Amino acid sequence: KNTQLSGLYYSGSMYCTQMEAEGFRRFTYFLDRPDVMSKFTEVRLEADEATCPVLLSNGNRIEAGKLDGGRHYSVWSDPFAKPSYLFALVAGDLDSIQDTFLTKSGRSVHLEIFAAKEDKDQLRHAMRSLQNAMKWDEDRFGLEYDLDIYNIVAVKDFNMGAMENKSLNVFNTSLTLARPDTATDDDYERIEGVIGHEYFHNWTGNRVTCRDWFQLTLKEGLTVYRDQEFSADMGSRAVKRIEDVRVLRAAQFPEDGSPMAHPIRPEKYAAVDNFYTATVYHKGAEVIRMYETLLGREGFRKGMDLYFERHDGNAVTCDDFRAAMQDANGKNLTQFENWYLQAGTPVVHASDSWDASIGVFKLELKQVVPDTPDQTDKKPLHIPVRIGLLDRDSGKELVRDTVLELTNEAQTFELKVDKPPASKPVPSLLRGFSAPVRLEYTYSDEELALLAGGDTDSFNRWEAMQRLGTKSVLEALSASNVESFQPDAAFVEAMRRTVTDRSTDDLSLIAYALALPVEGTLMEVASPPIDPTRLHAARNRVRNVIGEALRSEFLERYNELTPAEGDPYVVDGANSSRRRLRGVLLSYLCTAGDAEAAALAGKHFSTAAGMTDKLAGFSTLCSMPETAETKTAVEKFFKDAKGDANVVDKWFSAQARADVEDLLPRVKKLMEHPDFTLKNPNRLRSVASVFLSTPQFHNPDGSGYDFAVELITEVDKLNPQVSSRLVGAFRTWRRLDESRQQMIIERLEQLSKVELSKDCLEIVSKIKPESSRL
Repeated sequence: KNTQLSGLYYSGSMYCTQMEAEGFRRFTYFLDRPDVMSKFTEVRLEADEATCPVLLSNGNRIEAGKLDGGRHYSVWSDPFAKPSYLFALVAGDLDSIQDTFLTKSGRSVHLEIFAAKEDKDQLRHAMRSLQNAMKWDEDRFGLEYDLDIYNIVAVKDFNMGAMENKSLNVFNTSLTLARPDTATDDDYERIEGVIGHEYFHNWTGNRVTCRDWFQLTLKEGLTVYRDQEFSADMGSRAVKRIEDVRVLRAAQFPEDGSPMAHPIRPEKYAAVDNFYTATVYHKGAEVIRMYETLLGREGFRKGMDLYFERHDGNAVTCDDFRAAMQDANGKNLTQFENWYLQAGTPVVHASDSWDASIGVFKLELKQVVPDTPDQTDKKPLHIPVRIGLLDRDSGKELVRDTVLELTNEAQTFELKVDKPPASKPVPSLLRGFSAPVRLEYTYSDEELALLAGGDTDSFNRWEAMQRLGTKSVLEALSASNVESFQPDAAFVEAMRRTVTDRSTDDLSLIAYALALPVEGTLMEVASPPIDPTRLHAARNRVRNVIGEALRSEFLERYNELTPAEGDPYVVDGANSSRRRLRGVLLSYLCTAGDAEAAALAGKHFSTAAGMTDKLAGFSTLCSMPETAETKTAVEKFFKDAKGDANVVDKWFSAQARADVEDLLPRVKKLMEHPDFTLKNPNRLRSVASVFLSTPQFHNPDGSGYDFAVELITEVDKLNPQVSSRLVGAFRTWRRLDESRQQMIIERLEQLSKVELSKDCLEIVSKIKPESSRL
């Protein structure tokens, strides 16, 4: 069997393909570079009609019929030239739902989404998302769909999230199937975003593709930005921005600070599949966002229009995109190329002064781009810094959004305040996270409290709470006794004001403000050498103290948000936000892990009307594994799943990330479960990949590292794309304490001496210290 899931392979009840990046060469002989664009004007599929009644390929179906011996055929024609990585075919026994979309020019497009027969009733949300995406792209960018048919197929075995094959998208079932009892609110949002992402590729990736794989961010960074904007317009723009930056800091910042750091336009590779990184996708999207920040929405649209006018039907480069933005707006963007050339997360240091007599606020900005593997002596970047000024006493905004352009190593900017107060204004820096940088500015706790409570920029309100939370956890980390540490009273009070805030309508903003920074983000701001076990204990200590100090406030708000018996379960922005906040409150209320906590989490689970609440209760219970409530929930959750693969994945992953000391033996036991398999990427990730992201992976005895080596070696024989990503768990070793550093280096040496795929070997080689490189 084709366990690599690249080229043509069989999954569930269908044959399907995955050609990006180099799967076509596993399918047939061809020049499969992305700049070799061909018209596949006649693709004929033949199969046994009983086992494969559905036959699909790219473009429009121009002919179909019966053949002798119970066979049938279907002929497809795609009039648009495309690289072979966009070729696709599907043949199998599937069911579908159908609908239409009327384009702005009046054409009716047939829409159809296919899945295994038992999953047909979980496709409606995907269809609505597709129709919304088609309408949004017309409204926002004037881009209309160009064929008569648009098909999506949900596949159970899939390495990535989805694939934008021309008119025949192939999707991971985890990003297609949704029903209130099987999918969380987060799942619904992710599905909408990824459906949009793959549709938007029709223009940014298919009609205009990349000349070579070094230009991958040209299509992926741009399209991630487009799907982020789509999701922001479909829901809450403020919440979406916070979610995107959380992902960037947890996934991309660590990559940029590790031996795996690379520019968004990489310069070399051994295995092209290793190009599909957080840097290329998420930092790439931030670079695209900076174009819009610098040029404005109208200017960005002018640049996009010129880009398509010049390059429709061609394979082009990142330089071509930058040139279109520059030429359409008459703005010199030559220096902006450094974002494509240089790796590493820039650090912007800010200091200020205030002259009340003339009402001038001076802001000095200095940028430092750190050295990264193979790159030193970096050039200054073109960094947009969005800023506002707040009155220190009243919180009133004195200077509205202003974009400063930092282009030198150091620059001083002056902002004029019309009615200057006596006290120095409080700067609201890097509003909306206007550039993917680390901001260094010494805020007092009082200033952060002011920003958290009254900044007009929603992102910076959240950011102020994150800074307060980070400060508290790092103080706990450096305390002589973590278990007796007490957070600063100002932080506790800021949390109190946040949970009792009844004026903010979007409850997701409150939920995210209450959540402490995740450990992956904390690892990047803590000073090495870091003991990850101690960092985990420090964060837990802060959570526990906050949970105890504000228990009455948390419980009051939790009860307010608890639905009455019989209330309908509605999936929309307002109700999703209520459930998100209620879930955060549950986690604080259960930090003690005692009988009262188990009872509350058990009730949250047992009374849940949908998967969001059910999973929140179940995940909380999994950190109290010996309670009667947990044992009942483990059995019931699995039984209720009724074999639904996505729900079973949730059952596995909640247990694999439980906050318990003996997590590793529990994970190994989960992997002995008859429903666990290494061959299905979703199932593997639900257990193994989840564990590698937990603090217990860094067990002081090195057992987590031994587990990873054994796992990587075994998985690599089946699926190199998946195994190479597992190796990435070791990438932060340089930030760890000496003992763990040595253990990881020994495990990397061990891996380098077994026969690995080129995908896996490349990552091992990059992560290893220079003295022991292969």
